[in-house]
Amino acid sequence: MDDLTYRMASGWLEGGRPLEALSMLTPQADELLESAAGALLLGRAYFKSAQLGRAEQALTRAVKLAPADSFARYLLGRTLQRQSRHAEALPHLRLAAAQNPAYAEDRDTCAARVA
Repeated sequence: MDDLTYRMASGWLEGGRPLEALSMLTPQADELLESAAGALLLGRAYFKSAQLGRAEQALTRAVKLAPADSFARYLLGRTLQRQSRHAEALPHLRLAAAQNPAYAEDRDTCAARVA
């Protein structure tokens, strides 16, 4: 994917327009899933447009490619949590919160649902 398209899609996401971002990203989804940053961008767009199954697939790929990326892991956890799959979400949220304390509240909310 060329840099301009990547930046434009990121801009659409930041502006709260995930469907516009997806219109640019979907034709290049296979290529995007080859890199952690591309998979994360695609996963964010799916997450923000409530396409949670697709978000899960893209974010699982992002975490596989970059297991230390706390945001990718956090967003995968939130995706699972939004599908009421709290027990599956909790390990991802715990790891994300260990790296970034800003994610602790979501981790604790999820843990309370599992308990």
